[in-house]
Amino acid sequence: MDTVRANKTGIWVLILAAGWMGTLFAQNPGDRAEVITATYTVYETLEPVRVDGVLDEEIWRQAEKIAIDTEWLPGDNIPAPVSGYAMVGFDENRLYVAFFCEDPQPAKIRAHLMDRDAIDTFIQDDHVDFMIDTFNDERRAFQFRINPLGIQADAIFSEMEGYEDFSWDAIWESAGKIGESGYTIEVAIPFNQIRFAKTSGAQTWGFSAGRSYPRKVRHRMLSHPRSRSRNCILCQFNKITGFGGIKPGKNIELDPTLTSTRTDNLGSFPGGEMENGKLQVEPGITAKWGVSSNLILNATANPDFSQVEADVAQLEVNTRFALRYPEKRPFFLEGADMFLTPMEAVFTRTVYDPRFGLKFSGKSGKNAFGVFGTLDRFNNLLIPSNQGSMSSSLEEDVFGGVVRYRRDVGRGSAVGFLYTGRSNDSYHNHVTGVDGFFRLSRTKTLQAQALYSDTRYPLEIQEAYDQPTGSFGSHAFYLNFTHAGRDYQYSVTYRDFGAGFRSDFGFIPRVDYRSLDGFFQRTFWGKEGAWFDRLSFSVQGAHTTDQAGEITDQSLECFGYYSGSLQTVLQGGYLFNRERYQGKMYNLHSGVAYLEMKPVGGVYYYLTGLYGDTIDYTNQRAAKSLFVQPGIEVGLGKHINFNLSHNYERLSAAGSEIYKVNLLQTRLIYNFNRRSFLRAIVQYLAVSRNPGMYVIPVDPATRTLFTQFLYSYKINPQTVLFLGYSDNYLGLQGIDVTRTDRTFFLKISYAFIM
Repeated sequence: MDTVRANKTGIWVLILAAGWMGTLFAQNPGDRAEVITATYTVYETLEPVRVDGVLDEEIWRQAEKIAIDTEWLPGDNIPAPVSGYAMVGFDENRLYVAFFCEDPQPAKIRAHLMDRDAIDTFIQDDHVDFMIDTFNDERRAFQFRINPLGIQADAIFSEMEGYEDFSWDAIWESAGKIGESGYTIEVAIPFNQIRFAKTSGAQTWGFSAGRSYPRKVRHRMLSHPRSRSRNCILCQFNKITGFGGIKPGKNIELDPTLTSTRTDNLGSFPGGEMENGKLQVEPGITAKWGVSSNLILNATANPDFSQVEADVAQLEVNTRFALRYPEKRPFFLEGADMFLTPMEAVFTRTVYDPRFGLKFSGKSGKNAFGVFGTLDRFNNLLIPSNQGSMSSSLEEDVFGGVVRYRRDVGRGSAVGFLYTGRSNDSYHNHVTGVDGFFRLSRTKTLQAQALYSDTRYPLEIQEAYDQPTGSFGSHAFYLNFTHAGRDYQYSVTYRDFGAGFRSDFGFIPRVDYRSLDGFFQRTFWGKEGAWFDRLSFSVQGAHTTDQAGEITDQSLECFGYYSGSLQTVLQGGYLFNRERYQGKMYNLHSGVAYLEMKPVGGVYYYLTGLYGDTIDYTNQRAAKSLFVQPGIEVGLGKHINFNLSHNYERLSAAGSEIYKVNLLQTRLIYNFNRRSFLRAIVQYLAVSRNPGMYVIPVDPATRTLFTQFLYSYKINPQTVLFLGYSDNYLGLQGIDVTRTDRTFFLKISYAFIM
């Protein structure tokens, strides 16, 4: 048997073995265990509640105490190491939640000032959280987290997609107090910030209260058991009942913005003078109207889609496919989970500079839907293929729109329809399809999606990128079966993208392929006092061909994972890949390792390393790659946060270096209080190349430097003042790093809530 057939056979054996072993081991006692949840009654208060972290109002003397007494990680539904409880109440306009968190050593409570939703830093602190499933359908929940200083984080959690989106923002109040016996939290959430069923009678919501207690390990505790043998989270919540007659009020929000920028550019590089740019002032407005308690209309005119935080830099050297950067703009984040599907057919960062936008989304009974449209000043295109992707941007108006409908089926399943489209006089791209999520059992799910696209590119794109003339179209299919049990996890995934498939409103950088992937993992859970909290061992494989049936990729990967004391995570793996590039098949062996620790409050560090075979795509040959990424984050007192990371990559062939890359990223933040901070970001990239190892002319050295300084004052997510400065520098072989441009910017926005 030749090498190709042997590897193909091995991958198929792996996939079939995963399925057989999963079926063999899936039936364990944990799968049959019933999750028993409690129901609590919430009461209305007629007296005012002052949100100050002091639980002295009458409502807290009447409210039921919801004990947070179960540790679910690292312990498996064992008694919590510290006591605490939550309480819930409401009045005509707001939902109230309070926490008491006992701590035998309050001096060790970890609490730092930071910007809201700085979740990577936030989770290192002590904090509480609660989730509310307002439709009680176990499909979607609003999540709120608060640290002992009252710092906020909020998110949308979607059960079917396993999607936790901290980009979502609500306007709410919170306060915390640290005392001699622990800390207390008090929260008020206006009903117009959340969605719920329209009814005059009492309502029942899913509710979960939790607490994170990071010490030698991070203890995570809940107000209910959480079975590791159930592949759902919301189905295990407590229930709270009451809320008779609640309404969202007028639920009208107007967010006018004023953005002012000036960018100066170097007249000629490197010896020119900096030429002052024109001052640009852009007013805009975004409006939100709660048509009902569960239907929201968003509209925006000349919207401010500015980002005041630089994207995390990624290495774009020796890559085949486009890199993905996350969406951060508020207009697109409202109801973003509604537009999620197994294939990323909706990726709103393709919308660059719209003149206006309109969005309507909501849920009525078992039916959920979302519609939005934009008129963009630019047409950004990602042109995919089997061997790589290219991008282009045309400065021309283009209309874009998305229609999404989803229907709940049974308990925990759903079917949906999706349409996306973009067009102007010389161009169109339309994508239409259906999808479904089916919960087969407590541990098993099935996801499927089918799409078809119809595209016509402008003449300049056809000629520049060798694309088909006239209209062309093709298909895309996705199918996934997953078992996620307590001790065994496995999945099988099939993908099929036709060569002519395009999703210009989405992010699909590769087409013209069929792939079958298999995954199997065995997890061991440590008992109290054991040397580990969790151990897991996994194996996964993939077999990919193009649409003509020629093998393009094969992989076999084995990984081990450890978590334990001092919040230590250690992961290592061996990867064997076979990859076809420009007609030649390469056998690639490599090893990867990852370590992270959070040994004390305010300190987090990590190290990633990878060494092995790769492909030098520019020069079309086999190569060796070494990649190392250390990083550290330190909280200095309550006010200062410092983050530093360094990416190093070296590519070599036949014992000679091809290039060496150093990417340094640092962020220093001084938090004056909960509402304001001063931040500095520096990103430095240095690339040195050996011209003798290239088949094309290259610069021996390139250096770029980006800096950004920002002052932020934020009353709530939409009432903000940003004042900042950024610049870019470029250096080449024999030319010092020289500033090429500089930008000054000011943004003011205010939320009028009615």
